[in-house]
Amino acid sequence: MSTGFTAESLRGITNFVTTARSNSFTEAAEQLGITKSAVGKSVARLEERLGTRLFHRSTRKLSLTSDGEAYLASCLSALEILDSAENTLSRRQDNPAGMVRIDMPASFGRNLMMPVLLEVMTRYPALRLALTFNDRLIDPVEEGVDLVLRQGELQSTDELIARRLSRQRLMLCASPAYIERHGQPGNIEALKKHCCIMGYRRGAPLAWRLRPAGEREIKFISGSAHQISDGDAMLQACLAGAGIAQFPESMVNDHIDEGALVAVMPDHMPVPVELNVVWPRTRHLIPKVRLIVDELLRKAGEGYFGALR
Repeated sequence: MSTGFTAESLRGITNFVTTARSNSFTEAAEQLGITKSAVGKSVARLEERLGTRLFHRSTRKLSLTSDGEAYLASCLSALEILDSAENTLSRRQDNPAGMVRIDMPASFGRNLMMPVLLEVMTRYPALRLALTFNDRLIDPVEEGVDLVLRQGELQSTDELIARRLSRQRLMLCASPAYIERHGQPGNIEALKKHCCIMGYRRGAPLAWRLRPAGEREIKFISGSAHQISDGDAMLQACLAGAGIAQFPESMVNDHIDEGALVAVMPDHMPVPVELNVVWPRTRHLIPKVRLIVDELLRKAGEGYFGALR
């Protein structure tokens, strides 16, 4: 068994880590821009060099062996050190380089985050961003993501660090056309009779948070709501007059100012929810990631994401 470390060894490690994260040779090949066969052969050569199997292979599933899990942890640590060293030098040259992976809620990401990130891309052309947009909660440690933007209460964990960008009011909204047809509900009993558009995750609707004036907050689920898993699609449905929906204020402020939406039952607004940028505690904020965090915090200080109150 050879112990010499070559460019081929580094490629094999990169291919192994990508495969381990995706649990699929096919997905790894797509991410790496090479063929599935090339990924498989590269991992096989790595296993031969190490003298151990890294994956359990079957027709349906690919999973790490115990040696594979131990090797993955070591590889991630080593790649992080290399990445940090590279970006420290890049920082000195005022030219941060490399990939930063960011996950964010769909509508918020497209409409509020993209303008900020496009500015960063223009200013630092050697930086590469891998952006995912979804309303599913992910574990950044497990999925290998550098930064996550999330609205709402965070699960208490020792593995994550969070910095607050703003606090967002949750607003019930409807189009003027919908209000003209169905009227403006004044309380929760009246709201039950209205068409509602609710978020949808893991096979169930996402409850609205409502707090009648002077009372405790409650969770509300309509018995006959449209259920949509994408924030942008929910907003489109609301603008089209399909019903009442609840959104963070950053998603609807412009539409309200333009008269395309109106606030519904503003006296039932709950305590504002936090908007946070989150990253794994185990990862030092390497320069390319810190640059983006610093930019988000700067924009937050200007009120770009809403009030910090």
